[in-house]
Amino acid sequence: MQSHNIALGAFLIVLSELAILATGMIIKTISAEVSIEQIVFVRNFVGLLILLPWLMQKGISRLHTKHIGLHIARSLVGLTAMVCLFYSWGHLPLAQASLLKQTSPIFIPIFAFFWIKESIGLKTIVAIVVGFLGVVLIINPGAGEFNAVVLLALIGAMLAGLAKVIIRKMTATETPGRIVFYFALIGTLVSAIPALVNWVSLSWVQLGALAGIAAFSTIGQLALSKAYSHAPAGQLGPYTYTSVAFAALFGWIIWNEVLDYKTIIGIMIIVFAGVLAMTDRRISRIKAEQKQIVFDKNK
Repeated sequence: MQSHNIALGAFLIVLSELAILATGMIIKTISAEVSIEQIVFVRNFVGLLILLPWLMQKGISRLHTKHIGLHIARSLVGLTAMVCLFYSWGHLPLAQASLLKQTSPIFIPIFAFFWIKESIGLKTIVAIVVGFLGVVLIINPGAGEFNAVVLLALIGAMLAGLAKVIIRKMTATETPGRIVFYFALIGTLVSAIPALVNWVSLSWVQLGALAGIAAFSTIGQLALSKAYSHAPAGQLGPYTYTSVAFAALFGWIIWNEVLDYKTIIGIMIIVFAGVLAMTDRRISRIKAEQKQIVFDKNK
């Protein structure tokens, strides 16, 4: 049994969230000049290049799978979620986009219940209801007003939750490396066409920004994976919401963004709901078992 190091795990979670937030800040900066389609393609293409040494070392046989349909489904769902997330980074206040990204825990148990028949604890049911109340406040922060980008961000979070459930189902037969490689490959191929249609010539600064997106995304994923090797997901999950506070601070300092009071209340409600869902023992146990499966396959 691996000993837990909550402090190190929490530090890595915060590092991961800051790295992901950095990608959002870069996207927000360049989205007026570089299309989201182009950003998504470059993000996936660079990820594919990073994985090529792994494939050369492990061999092409490592990609053999009997579940290509699940890989395609996971990739298309994850890619769509990425498009929604990137678009929301570019068109919403930083804190609002960051918070909506964190609503995935509300949707995960719903998809898991209907698809892979995982039970839902009472605390999770309460968290889902409370979380949706917070979402309602954010979707309609002003009387009679509606922001379609908020809904798009919420759809992205929902699809990200679905992608995680698909991955959970795949871990019984598929290795983590195979799952990540197929996502990068399919994501690159699918995003290539819309990227070419919306392609613009890039300056050196813009190329550097795209490289930064790929670098920070990689750091975020590595830190996240490492964090869960030090402590259970249920104990570390609440620390993921630190990005919302940092996003509000940076959004105010750099872009002079001030959130509507209903949005602030909605953020507080969703954070509470997310933490409540993550502390449900059923969810914590399922995630801990999934991480142990991944750990065992990497031995």
